[in-house]
Amino acid sequence: MRTLLFAISAVIITALSNVSSAGPLRADHPLIGTWKITLPDGSCYEVYRFRANGTTLVTSADEVAESEFEISDRPSAHGFYKWVDKIVKDNGKKDCSGEIMEVGHVATNYIRFHPSGNMFLMCEREETDTCIGPFMRVKGGDA
Repeated sequence: MRTLLFAISAVIITALSNVSSAGPLRADHPLIGTWKITLPDGSCYEVYRFRANGTTLVTSADEVAESEFEISDRPSAHGFYKWVDKIVKDNGKKDCSGEIMEVGHVATNYIRFHPSGNMFLMCEREETDTCIGPFMRVKGGDA
């Protein structure tokens, strides 16, 4: 029984240590900066400004939204960073998909960076068949 409890505790501690607490990210976290994704038909794009303080500014069509987020400090064994994002402000206008985001909406996604560090995919699960992207790093767009 003691061995089982120790094993469960080790798994929980490992899982918790892989997710940043709310607040500042390490200065060299690969997500910090400005990223852009363009719809496949080129009709619209979204810009995400990830700040080291754990906040994001997103513009998408007429929408301007702000969020607070937590992200893993390091990737999982599968190569994904867990990202939990909560909308804290929104101008109430439609985004590229025609939707209006609700303040308080929380989304959990998984990010997989390209080895170059200049692109990433955003996925529903730690599986590349559930992803959208690529999100492209905007040069000179540090958050």
